[in-house]
Amino acid sequence: MSNDSRISVAIMGAGPYGLSIAAHLRRLVSDLRIFGRPMDSWRSHMPKGLLLKSEGFASNLSDPEGSYTLRSYCRSKDIEYDDYVYPIPIDTFIRYGLGFQQDLVPGVEEQQVTSVTRDGSDFVLTLDSGEVVRALNVIVATGYAKFANMPAELAGLPASLVSHSADHVDLGSFAGRDVTVIGAGQSALETAALVSEAGASVRVLVRTGAVEWNRPPTNRPLLERMLHPRTPLGRSRYAWFYSNAIQLFRHLPAHLRLEVVRRELGPGGAWWLKERIDGKAAILLNTRITGAAAAGGQVRLQLEQEGRAVELTTDHVIAGTGYSVDIKQLGFLTPDLISPLRMIAQTPVLSAAFESSQPGLYFVGLASANTFGPLMRFAAGAGPTARRLASHFRRTGMRH
Repeated sequence: MSNDSRISVAIMGAGPYGLSIAAHLRRLVSDLRIFGRPMDSWRSHMPKGLLLKSEGFASNLSDPEGSYTLRSYCRSKDIEYDDYVYPIPIDTFIRYGLGFQQDLVPGVEEQQVTSVTRDGSDFVLTLDSGEVVRALNVIVATGYAKFANMPAELAGLPASLVSHSADHVDLGSFAGRDVTVIGAGQSALETAALVSEAGASVRVLVRTGAVEWNRPPTNRPLLERMLHPRTPLGRSRYAWFYSNAIQLFRHLPAHLRLEVVRRELGPGGAWWLKERIDGKAAILLNTRITGAAAAGGQVRLQLEQEGRAVELTTDHVIAGTGYSVDIKQLGFLTPDLISPLRMIAQTPVLSAAFESSQPGLYFVGLASANTFGPLMRFAAGAGPTARRLASHFRRTGMRH
């Protein structure tokens, strides 16, 4: 390759969104290049033994024929699978994603893009190999890992004492230690279960007065199924709208979109996780952190519990506090590229085709949720995203 090649489309990221988009575009774009380690967020930022909260039918990557599904992959490998009943192990999902990549997107380049800037009508990408690539269109599909949300009260403490749930692949190192997990969502609760099963003493700090658990799958009457249809986001008419009408969602008032993305699918655990938590981890309800400090190789937490000040000492704190998108955290987008962007709550305002106010620069996945809704927080959003981008490029052709 030359040191200054020019292509039509560059995709940054090779997770469910990047791979799905590449699978749909490869027939339209002969000079497409996709950069990143395949399924990296799932391989590097999720612990061994994790089970997906999303059900099997909601955990598919997308190809133009719609044939390379998780169901078909599991059947081909003789892996136990059901659309609703069996939770999907993380290693099964990773192997499915890698199989999808090898069969449908074989040209993934395991290089990192260190910088993206603009030069006239081109985007200029610098790779960690030193190669410079000029692209007419750039699709940012880098996943969620860079957006980990750490409570301000824990800022400044060393990584040996405080971490985010996305920092761990192997939780076995916590065996025999006292661990405090913060949060009431799936990430926090499953981390607590896995840490407990690794042999640690675990407690979970929950701000609210109860932990919410999803309902298990059941055979429901027809009327209930019609009134509360099953979707990748749950069982309700609202969830159906958020799952199937992302282009209509985009036209809702901005304040309403932000509120829906913030509150929809609030903290809660999968139905199959409850028995792994009950009696295994102490749940401290109505508890929030007010301060924290390192103390003799441990963390001293100042808490407010039921309106009372409480102090607690623990070996390690894991924040299962989710993700908060601010595209400046991506690091590789230069200020001259970011500053002209129209923004909403630290995320780019996007067109119907996921294009930002910088022509040719597209954002998908979590960074697009404030425009298209909560479906974009999950792998299930990869299908409608890839189909829309393919339709867009097919209709308009490559930007010149």
